Amino acid sequence: MKILLHTCCAGCAIYTIKTLEKKFDRVTGFFFNPNIHSYTEFKSRRQALERYALKYDKEIIFAEYHPQEFFHEINYKENKGERCPICWRIRLHKAAVFAKDNGYDSFTTTLLISPYQEHFVVKTIGEDISKEVGLPFYYEDFRIGFNESLDTLKKEELYSQKYCGCIYSEKERYENKERCKV
Repeated sequence: MKILLHTCCAGCAIYTIKTLEKKFDRVTGFFFNPNIHSYTEFKSRRQALERYALKYDKEIIFAEYHPQEFFHEINYKENKGERCPICWRIRLHKAAVFAKDNGYDSFTTTLLISPYQEHFVVKTIGEDISKEVGLPFYYEDFRIGFNESLDTLKKEELYSQKYCGCIYSEKERYENKERCKV
């Protein structure tokens, strides 16, 4: 059995891949993240994942970076409650279609490790896309391994981002810091 793992970054991939390798014959990462802004942030995340994959012999497919796909879909839906589910759907749909077209048995996402994502919404989107595409979505709550992944990230001296990825989440990160000072 082989599974395609939508992968957002090295930090989220470490524990998720390790766990999936115990259950699947082949785990392939799929780095597709048009939401990541700026381009230098995108490159930093990609390079960290490349370093991790090279050192630990992990298979990762790197899709083209087209941020216009993200901006087109979230146009006039920039608030967090609207944009995040749209963003998750864009990325999971692309992963599911790629997985189906390339003979994978199922797909999943590293978004399921993050305590900062709306876990139930990500799961529901994955299940909906599974029905649309006709390929099983593998669900597992990987959040138990989040700190382990971060510890490994630090140990390996790999880049660790400070925000979800889009320009709006970066802005919110700074706004939250400013609110805390008041």
